[in-house]
Amino acid sequence: MAEWADQLTELVATRGAELQRYGFLLTGDRAEAADLVQEALVRVFARPRRAWRLGEIEGYVRRTMLNRYLDLYRRRARYRALVPQLAEDPVGPDGSEQLADRLQLVVALGALSPTQRACVVLRYYEDLPVAAVAERLGRREGTVKRHLSDALERLGVALTDACRELGEGVSS
Repeated sequence: MAEWADQLTELVATRGAELQRYGFLLTGDRAEAADLVQEALVRVFARPRRAWRLGEIEGYVRRTMLNRYLDLYRRRARYRALVPQLAEDPVGPDGSEQLADRLQLVVALGALSPTQRACVVLRYYEDLPVAAVAERLGRREGTVKRHLSDALERLGVALTDACRELGEGVSS
């Protein structure tokens, strides 16, 4: 039993920050990303299996994170349909230009559907080819290409609009 504990410790020590970033890109929130990583680790290590290599374990954890994110999003969407939203917290950019750019990207990613967001993260953050993204999501390549195309178009429009708003705010 100590073997799986050693593997868990090694995984968190060597790849924990990468898993957190991956979770953040999926969720757009640091706290949710931390919860997603923790829940994935618990699910993967709840039933220790054969001796894994570090890369295999990370793959299982990332896949578990992706599945859990999509499941949580579906649940929240159903809940939101049943309970009307009263108000949203206003989010404004910080004075830092980099922080404003990052915030605009996070907001733009948040406007994507969960499947589009997952496709973008897998394709451009994990640098997977379209075929691998399709395999991970259990979709056809053409479907993934369509989701990527739609997502990139929506991101382009959202980021262009954000840049225009930023430019108008400076000149006024």
